[in-house]
Amino acid sequence: MVHHHRASLLPLPHHTQQQQLDEEKQQQKQKAEGMKELRGGLADYACRHRKHGHDALLLMLAGFAAVSCLLLLLPNSPFSAAMDDLLQLGTTRRCDQEMAPTPPAPCAGVADGTVCCDRTSPRADLCVMRGDVRTHAASNSLFLLAAAAPADERIRPYTRKWESTVMSTIDELRLRAVPDGAASADAGPAGCDVRHDVPAVVFSTGGYTGNVYHEFNDGIIPLYITARRYDRKVVFVMLEYHDWWITKYGHIVDQLSDFPPVDFSNDTRTHCFPEAVVGLRIHDELAIDASRMPGNQGILDFRQILDDAHRGRINAIIDEEKASPLAAPAAAQAKKQQPRSISGTEELLEDEYKPRLVIVSRNGSRAIENEDELARAAARAGFRVTVLRPRPDTELAQMYRVLNGSDVMVGVHGAAMTHFLFMRPGSAFIQVVPLGTDWAAENYYGEPARRLGLRYIPYKILPSESSLFRRYARDDPVLTDPVAVNAKGWQVTKKVYLDGQNVRLDMARFRRRLSDAYDHWAAQRRRQQQSQPL
Repeated sequence: MVHHHRASLLPLPHHTQQQQLDEEKQQQKQKAEGMKELRGGLADYACRHRKHGHDALLLMLAGFAAVSCLLLLLPNSPFSAAMDDLLQLGTTRRCDQEMAPTPPAPCAGVADGTVCCDRTSPRADLCVMRGDVRTHAASNSLFLLAAAAPADERIRPYTRKWESTVMSTIDELRLRAVPDGAASADAGPAGCDVRHDVPAVVFSTGGYTGNVYHEFNDGIIPLYITARRYDRKVVFVMLEYHDWWITKYGHIVDQLSDFPPVDFSNDTRTHCFPEAVVGLRIHDELAIDASRMPGNQGILDFRQILDDAHRGRINAIIDEEKASPLAAPAAAQAKKQQPRSISGTEELLEDEYKPRLVIVSRNGSRAIENEDELARAAARAGFRVTVLRPRPDTELAQMYRVLNGSDVMVGVHGAAMTHFLFMRPGSAFIQVVPLGTDWAAENYYGEPARRLGLRYIPYKILPSESSLFRRYARDDPVLTDPVAVNAKGWQVTKKVYLDGQNVRLDMARFRRRLSDAYDHWAAQRRRQQQSQPL
């Protein structure tokens, strides 16, 4: 039992003071040991029940809820510390040490001469062939010679296997394992025209290619996830090869492989590999699960790859602009036209001290009808404003340069919001969420942006800010119950909310989002200044 004594106001002799200090230290030590035991007991209890899938942990949390609410007011309370451990059991070492480690992914270890296919994921199939692997474009096949046992697998190497319509457009590969002594008709290519000493990763650049969201979500990020373990010592073999795709993403591909890619269908030579991974692994929407990656590499590591991929080209663009005789006059004119007011005050700042805000403009559906008004409001709020109007032929490095150099990105929900990946961690991302797009806006862009370390600021429009407000009655479910309308199916959602809707922002409401973004930038800047050595 711990006894609490009223402190004396009279000075004590030195030896008495020392004795009291010793007693207090002993009491604190006993208290700490007791709380350590309590915290450990709570953690052990929760671990046991988490392992067995019981709901007792939830019941226990409910029982502690009332007490914890009171104790949270005491920041140094040992009880609060115990509750903190309990609430963070997902990351505590105590549980991690006792629970079995995450098992390796299927087909992670494949013996020579065998084929292994992992079809457990709802998103994508993946097969691994190890041994003497040879390409045969004429029959859309990969052969594994001198196999331990015969096998015949078929796979469409694209990461949306639940969508039968798009998967039907993906070339199907036949994977054939051929033991020694097989009939000559099934023996596969007799020799090698090109012999590689590194594995192959085989994937398709078909499907939804042409949509930047799908290009990153279904292709580039899964390619990173699958190939990163090889540390660039890998050859990419591509189905539905597109020259424009290589032009657009070649700088990223070069960061993942030291070798030129192979156009599977048009390169009729026999390529031989010691191993082939057919298909790509995918974790989540625009996401990388670091716990499943070598060296715990995550989305920030992927973004570093993007930085490295575009740095050279961006430097070249800057040099080209400096060499242009029109560069200096254009820069001077742009500076002259830049609004100078800060948040409606008369305070003036040099442009280089203002945060940079980029509006990603849309043509057609989901356009901002009062985009010019938005740009003026952002300038009055203290931002340097750029309106980015990407075209299909806009060089990716140009997009990367603008967004990587900005502090805030503003845009309406749609594939172009994928470019938040080009923003520096710590920047702000304001996504305008039209009617009927709440779930997609959050899951496809909001949550992934937070994982990248961005300050995500959603702006959900009111029915009166939608162009649909001018087309439907005020009590129409299109305006009052988008969830029910979306339940009618994807085609209805696409027609009504994606292809048939523009937005006109209520600037009185939207200015609060601009203010939030500016305040975030200002706080970031203060922290950076405080962290700099004097």
